[in-house]
This record gives sequence, structure tokens and C-alpha cells, in this order.
Amino acid sequence: MEWLKDRSNFPPALPEHAGLEGVCVAYIQEKAKLSQSTISTYMGLLKRAGFVIAERHGQWTFYRRNEENIQTFLAAMQDELLKP
Repeated sequence: MEWLKDRSNFPPALPEHAGLEGVCVAYIQEKAKLSQSTISTYMGLLKRAGFVIAERHGQWTFYRRNEENIQTFLAAMQDELLKP
């Protein structure tokens, strides 16, 4: 999640993907040094939780943070943890 805050944490997008938001799952896999299936599982969990948005473009899947949902979750956690 931290890496997805800043696109510059990853290699530049391919020219045909230059206008797309998010990061290709292959770049996430490369940076994490984990298998494609492991990254796909983790990203799928984050997507189901609403923390990332996935967009399919041909054979590529691009992920970006869902900032609105992240902030909503953090606010709810703070409220819950700080209850008297």
C-alpha cells in the first residue's frame, strides 16, 4: 500500500500505458520479489477490502489506492480504538 502512494516507486509505464492510472501488477510483483500468484492473491484481498481499485487493460491489471475508502477505514478504526 505504501508503494502505491507514489507512482515513481516503480519503473515508468510502457508507452501504451502512459495515460493509465495505477501500477501494473507485474511491476508490483517485481518490486516485492514474490510470485505472480502471491501478488494476485494479496491484491485481490486488498481489492475486496476496498483499499485498491483494479482496472483491466487487455492482459494487464493496474492497481491504485482507493484513498476515499482508506480514509473512511482509518477514521472508523480511530473512532473504535479511542472509545472510552
